[in-house]
Amino acid sequence: MKLKHYIHFVLCLLIGTTMLTGCIEEFEADLPEEETDLLVVEGTIHSYLNTFTLSRSLGINSDVDPKMIRGARVSVQGTDGSVIQCWDMDDGQYFCWIDSLSPDVKYYLHIETDAEVYESEPQKPLPTEQIADVSGMQPTPYSDIDILVTPEEPFDANKTNYYSWSYEETWEVQPEVRTTIVFDMDLRKPVYDADQFPYRGWKDGSSKTIMVGSSKNYEGQHIRRFKIYDIGRSNERIYYRYSANLEQRAITRAEYEYELARRQAGTEMGGLFTPLPSALPSNIHCVTSKKRVIGFVGCSMNVSYHRFFLDAPDYSIDHKRPDLLLKFEDCDEQFCCDMVNKGLYLCQWNDNRMSPGGTLNTSWATERNLDVRLQGAYIEEPYFW
Repeated sequence: MKLKHYIHFVLCLLIGTTMLTGCIEEFEADLPEEETDLLVVEGTIHSYLNTFTLSRSLGINSDVDPKMIRGARVSVQGTDGSVIQCWDMDDGQYFCWIDSLSPDVKYYLHIETDAEVYESEPQKPLPTEQIADVSGMQPTPYSDIDILVTPEEPFDANKTNYYSWSYEETWEVQPEVRTTIVFDMDLRKPVYDADQFPYRGWKDGSSKTIMVGSSKNYEGQHIRRFKIYDIGRSNERIYYRYSANLEQRAITRAEYEYELARRQAGTEMGGLFTPLPSALPSNIHCVTSKKRVIGFVGCSMNVSYHRFFLDAPDYSIDHKRPDLLLKFEDCDEQFCCDMVNKGLYLCQWNDNRMSPGGTLNTSWATERNLDVRLQGAYIEEPYFW
């Protein structure tokens, strides 16, 4: 096991594949004033690229961004004496590369900041099964589409198995209006141009929460068709084609309970029986004092990925298409020139002026309705599409 000094390679991975590092999503803990400024640690130890985020907790109703911790000394250490130093990205993120973890060694995160030392509980890395299947199911034509996951047979069918899932998603978008013509100001008539706007684009997203599951109630401790999230049938993500790269990681019962408690604290803050974030079951402690810590650092031998696709024709999709065309009757060429000068684009041209009483009728649209790039999409087709 050694640290790879592939700086440019790792920087590219950090920018393009943050979710592949296995770190958990940002957690903004709203705390009473006396519970503020606690260290918040996010991240997971596993093979390959590791990213850890350090910040400070905020008070209740705070309207400022979390304070990111810069200049800390962070390392992944093993009970075999191994030390893998993390690079400081100067934005509260620290990363390192681990070729592979040893199944016989316990690993922990070591943090030195503000004259204090923090360490996570040493853990042996858990192996993660591959993902056997991911599917989309719509119980009724009016239901959302449920995303169901089935891991492969568990390594140990004699005990309860725990998992966490997260995902990176991509979906196809198409313009709200299409046109294959353009009004030529010099010729004062429409000409064919089908390529003035891209006919499709793509958008990206990622999971906002970490989904966790237990095999406790499954036969043979084998999770089957477990719902991890859903997509609304009227959501633009499912209008055409949807894809996600699902990440699966085996976790301990302690990490499973931490994620459940964290979700409760995040969704029910202020409830009578809701634990404060500082009371969450963290496995990180301060070595040099009694300061409390928020966070949980898991340790996994590997992370499993599975890319899946959903196609709109396979489901009952509620895709409302509003009429966004601006329609005008009894036009002339000068009117069309004025419309172009106003930044509108010709979409339909129906000229019946050669017939008795006939008129020129046109339809127009704005650039935003024609160009998916102005709706937040990119047009470079993803390599996996």
